[in-house]
Amino acid sequence: MPATAKTKTKSAASTSATATGRRKAAKKNACKLFVLDTNVLMHDPTSLFRFEEHDLFVPIMTLEELDNNKKGTTEIARNTRQASRLLDEIVSGSLEGIDAGIGLEEPSRGLATGRLFLQTEAINVTLPAALPTARGDNQILAVVMHLAERHPDREVILVSKDINMRIKARALGLAAQDYFNDKVLEDSDLLYTGTRELPPDFWDTHGKGMQSWKEEGHTYYRVSGPLAPEMLVNEFVYEGSGDNPLQAWVKERDGRNVLLETLVDYGHQKNNVWGITARNREQNFALNLLMNPEIDFVTLLGQAGTGKTLLTLAAGLTQVLETKRYSEIIMTRVTVPVGEDIGFLPGTEEEKMAPWMGALEDNLDVLNGTAGEGGDWGRAATRDLIRSRIKIKSLNFMRGRTFLNKFLIIDEAQNLTPKQMKTLITRAGPGTKVICMGNIAQIDTPYLTEGSSGLTFVVDRFKGWAHSGHITLQRGERSRLADYAADIL
Repeated sequence: MPATAKTKTKSAASTSATATGRRKAAKKNACKLFVLDTNVLMHDPTSLFRFEEHDLFVPIMTLEELDNNKKGTTEIARNTRQASRLLDEIVSGSLEGIDAGIGLEEPSRGLATGRLFLQTEAINVTLPAALPTARGDNQILAVVMHLAERHPDREVILVSKDINMRIKARALGLAAQDYFNDKVLEDSDLLYTGTRELPPDFWDTHGKGMQSWKEEGHTYYRVSGPLAPEMLVNEFVYEGSGDNPLQAWVKERDGRNVLLETLVDYGHQKNNVWGITARNREQNFALNLLMNPEIDFVTLLGQAGTGKTLLTLAAGLTQVLETKRYSEIIMTRVTVPVGEDIGFLPGTEEEKMAPWMGALEDNLDVLNGTAGEGGDWGRAATRDLIRSRIKIKSLNFMRGRTFLNKFLIIDEAQNLTPKQMKTLITRAGPGTKVICMGNIAQIDTPYLTEGSSGLTFVVDRFKGWAHSGHITLQRGERSRLADYAADIL
């Protein structure tokens, strides 16, 4: 055969092999097989319907661990029971055999089109000697290893909320990933802050055809320009420099037109809230949200000492005791270190929650000192009056409640899952205002991250709604020691 022909034949063979490789790769990537760790179902029972066209495999050890965690009144126990019920509905509603896989399209109402496989046989895989086979995690890893060997043409992936489990899987050469469905974002630095600094040339680029008027003590500007489509309703805008820099918020948005309304200056003593004035720009923004009756839902993020609890309590007391807008303050938080159970502490529900409400007591001391003079007796009477209008509730007893005309404060909200957050916010009846506070850098709940926290979830989902607002408080105002420690430690 001539050299040229040989070269052409080699080239054709090479092209054919490359094409075949591509087809194989495409085939392998087309429909993945996801193996679910128990904590994924405990975190989100509906995860069974969140993998679209891909197939799911539930190991027998996952079912065993679900059974071991189904008792109790905690959120995890409830999720476990819901996951078990969903699995039962899927399996009992199928006319096909389990071995062939159960179609998910009908039970998921079209959300998922893949198939569900349950482990129906014993699996004998040799794990490294350092991994004891008696452990549930290692048995699930053995299942993933077995499936990867049995299906070399498919991508087999372990899905787990457990970081160490994912690391062990990768050390064994297995694909593993986190459960991403309820993750709002990968980088918390990209989270909506609720504020926007206007560029120095803002009025040059947006002032053409501007309309301006005054109404009820506020100045309004209707402007249009390139930044307008990016702005969100109730987003705060400010000028970074100037003699009298603008501080306003977006009240309406219509395409390239936005309506800006100037703020109440809560930094001025005449506008103090229960004796408290805003010490910086973000605190002023926060008080505008907290004191506005048209805002039903407020989220406040910030590190320790930025004033989240103090500002919220001051606004709540003013609107409960002075303006009578709300009937009482209800405060709740997650009791994570006690394993979400307050039952073993003595006393009533409020007494059981008392050890977790140190921040409330500390801030009431500050607010009681600003309520005026009157000596020790006057301060004690004021404190008793304040405490009579603040109710402390446990998250464990929130289901089924409806709060009417209440000022509901959810503290340490970063430790809530999106589902828990939904449960709490939907307790709000007519006339109730809900405030969620927290610091997403201090998450104590297992398997929750900055990206999957319920607080991050609601900040992202509620942005732009006309009756909600968000502020990330930037500057600590607790003390110079606390500020310095927060920066350097």
